[in-house]
Order: sequence, then structure tokens, then C-alpha cells
Amino acid sequence: MVIYVIGYPNKKQTAQPIASQMHSYSGRGMSLEHDLNLSNTYYNECSRALIHKKPTPIQVVRVDYPERSAAKIVEAYYKTPSTTDYNGIYRGRAIDFEAKETRSKTSFPFKSIHPHQILHLKRVLHQKGIGFFIIRFTSYDETFLIDANTIITMYESEKRKSISYDTVKSCGVLIQQGLTPRLKYLDAVDQVYFKEEDK
Repeated sequence: MVIYVIGYPNKKQTAQPIASQMHSYSGRGMSLEHDLNLSNTYYNECSRALIHKKPTPIQVVRVDYPERSAAKIVEAYYKTPSTTDYNGIYRGRAIDFEAKETRSKTSFPFKSIHPHQILHLKRVLHQKGIGFFIIRFTSYDETFLIDANTIITMYESEKRKSISYDTVKSCGVLIQQGLTPRLKYLDAVDQVYFKEEDK
């Protein structure tokens, strides 16, 4: 089996044999974004869902042309604040989520979440879309899915500056890890958002 990884901004596909990804199955320290990108590639290839990482919009200022056929961006800046990391369609529903990592063993700090991301997820929820956060505690190599409503309520509380690890464990769903997909986060989505429909 071959996994195709699409790289922005040129969107070229690079084939990577699945054997080359095997170290990520048991290896700690792999970035959450990398794991999600591999998982989404698998989900997209097997037609379970259509979910992609959003490219960050940039304004190009200066480009170098070292060769006639090659262009290299040497100066650019972020044009507008990005919304959330990932969006797509799953089981006929719009899906939108933000992925975060923390090295803390005790809590996830809300300073890692930006106000425009909260506003965007509120709009997703208002339109009946599925919105959530995926939070990884790297010290424990544990990754959780937490509904956006839960995070938004705590984020907007003036008394809270973080969410504790214990609260994440009790409010969220632990995402199982594997080989294909690396993170079985759609199983957690099923558990949280489709459990009534699956009965």
C-alpha cells in the first residue's frame, strides 16, 4: 500500500510506501499535525471521509527565480488569521476542528487558542456543523477529542486560564492510535456525534 502525501503550496503528490511510516506506530514525539495528515490521507483514500488541512493564507512579497523552471518564495507574511486547522465532510456533515499539543502534564493552556478560532467554531456550530478540538498531551502520548461547546464554555469563563488534564480525560474521548490510520479520530467522532444514529 502506498500513501500519497500532498504538500502545500504546490500540491504535488509524493508517494511514500507504508513501510516507511511504521516507525510512527510506536514512536513517541511524532507531531500531532503529521499524525493527523497521515490519518486524513488514509481516510480520504478509503473514502471514509474527505478532510484536509487548511493552508495558511499568505501574502507573497518577494520571489527568487534560481532557475527558469523554479520559483522560490523568499519573503512573505500571513495575510489574514487562519480559522481552524482542518475541515471537510464526514457522513454528510460539515466537520471542522483545531489540533493542539501541550508538553504540560497537568493542563492545557487556553492562551494556545485564539479568539478568532473560537468565533469560527461558534459559527460552525450555529450552522449545525461538527466542531471540536483534538488535544495531545505529549508527555503521556495521549490524544483526546473534546467537543467545541465544552472548550468554548470554559474558554469564555473569566475564572479559567486552562483546562486540566483530568478534566480533558473526563470530558473528552481518548483517540486510539494505530498504523492505518495513525489516529483513529473518526471513531471518536462517531462515539460523540453519531452514537444515537448508530443504535
